[in-house]
Amino acid sequence: MDLQKIDRKIRESLDEMIQIRRHLHMNPELSFEEEKTPEYIANYLEALGIEVRRHVGGRGVVGTIRGGRPGKTIAFRADFDALPIQEATDVPYKSAVPGVMHACGHDGHTASLLVFAKVMNEFREELVGNIVLIHQHAEEVNPGGALGMIEDGCLDGVDMVFGAHLQSLLPAGLIYSRDGYLQAAENTIRITVTGKGTHGAEPHNGHDPILAAAHIMTVLQSVVSRNADPLGQLVISIGQFHSGSAGNVIPQKAEMEGTMRVFDEELRQLGAQRIREIAEYTAKALGCTAEADVEYGYDAVKNHTEGVRVIEQAVASVCGDGVYREIDPVMPAEDFAYYLQHRPGAYFFVGAKVEDGRIAYPHHHEKFDFHEPALAMAARTFAGIFIEAQKQN
Repeated sequence: MDLQKIDRKIRESLDEMIQIRRHLHMNPELSFEEEKTPEYIANYLEALGIEVRRHVGGRGVVGTIRGGRPGKTIAFRADFDALPIQEATDVPYKSAVPGVMHACGHDGHTASLLVFAKVMNEFREELVGNIVLIHQHAEEVNPGGALGMIEDGCLDGVDMVFGAHLQSLLPAGLIYSRDGYLQAAENTIRITVTGKGTHGAEPHNGHDPILAAAHIMTVLQSVVSRNADPLGQLVISIGQFHSGSAGNVIPQKAEMEGTMRVFDEELRQLGAQRIREIAEYTAKALGCTAEADVEYGYDAVKNHTEGVRVIEQAVASVCGDGVYREIDPVMPAEDFAYYLQHRPGAYFFVGAKVEDGRIAYPHHHEKFDFHEPALAMAARTFAGIFIEAQKQN
């Protein structure tokens, strides 16, 4: 396989990637509601003569390119769902669907993987090994699409699996990853405190659930500061607090919702246990009761050493020295974790910070956008990974 020829072809295909990305950006679909997007993906691959499975694990699409020479089967995953956000950019390709937006780069992930498939398929007879193209639905909403696709066989026969995520706040032109934990596990926290309502002028006649909930919210931080190893990484945040309807009335209930992010699974379980205990006993001490539900979300993304090694070598082969950078772990969750629990591989970030004078906004922001040449960077790295992975023992 001639990596230079493949790389040149991918770079020459950037305009097509941008065209696909913008089409998808204008036509976003929410998690578990995707219909036109998987149809578009499957039709694109089938038009190239690539073997396609539709409705994998629900709404997923899997393509397979069988190389002309025997070798390993390497899978690449891209997600394609959007978010319930009203876009506030002024770009000509802004979302045409009210209240729905590709605010996390999944349109770009899909475009990169599709054109990567097109180029690699042109070299099919020269390829050593096979390529599996995992186009996944519903990454944004727990339980996600990964588990269903895995159960439906998307990793059958796969030797290694890789995925990429465009990052709007990381400098473009660079690839980022790390051995071990890359992204945190996520739990959703919901706490309902029940007291006894009364007139605000007569608090002694009731039990104030707002006071109890406020104490619970404060004491929850003791899990981070006093239960977790200081060298561990744990975040507990309460993002919603609702109670009452009048300023002179102590209400019956107070409700909170938040998130816990953590890498280590034992610390994750300890954190969930302490959240329940703190809610119950703090409320009781203040004359109230509390129900705490800790819903487990995605597990932590933990890269395999051999997968990271392949990425490093691939980036060096395709882009030269100094382009690969090791990055610290990040707290956002990602269901790519489940692929790595079933097969060796790794997840990596592609720097995609805008370079045209615009402000760079974070993911899940109404003005999110990214540096579109990063699409080719992702596809080029995929090509290098496929070739380098064939060399691994």
